[in-house]
Amino acid sequence: MIVNILVGGPRNLLPENFWSEIVNKDELWIGADLGAVDLVKNGIVPEVAVGDFDSSTDQDVNLVKQKVKDTRTFSPIKDYTDTELAVKIAMQNYHPDKINLYGATGGRIDHSISNIVIGLKPEFQSYLDKINIIDKQNHISFFLPGDYKINKQPDKKYLSFICLGKIRNFSLYDEKYKLEHADYDYTNALISNEFIGESGSFSFSEGVLCVIQSKD
Repeated sequence: MIVNILVGGPRNLLPENFWSEIVNKDELWIGADLGAVDLVKNGIVPEVAVGDFDSSTDQDVNLVKQKVKDTRTFSPIKDYTDTELAVKIAMQNYHPDKINLYGATGGRIDHSISNIVIGLKPEFQSYLDKINIIDKQNHISFFLPGDYKINKQPDKKYLSFICLGKIRNFSLYDEKYKLEHADYDYTNALISNEFIGESGSFSFSEGVLCVIQSKD
């Protein structure tokens, strides 16, 4: 099962043709704050609407409550962001094979960073490798230690590896710029690498790795 989550980031950064091609009424959606409002206004009734709704008008919140049976409202004074609440619901209620986050980048940089480091919290670790953050220019995924082979997305040129803290024995085998058994004791961004063919292989033995396929 795939759970799609729409949160409140800038709408101009959503993937191209988001409303006409990506959003599917037959798929399971969760809306967080403004994400729930936009889904409802575009004819998509999410399974769950969640958040403090501080980015939405009272009229919009009432509209969501009328349409979405499972609407969960929280005080802005809380321990989790709206995005984290949505991911927790996806994990606990649906046990998905994949969680796609849309509207999670751009705008306020603190929100973007919070969403990108979501998997570093221990309670999200078990689902880290199932979370994808997708916008107009980027596809962000996360990896725990192991050996991997990933496929190049047709419209993406660049391949970047962000070490989220300490990384051990990190190797890039068949990308444009290779790496052999590298250790990093700190967060490090290895950006603007590229696929040589239609796939790329890498491995590491300790840490958390964020992998980004992107385009200009």
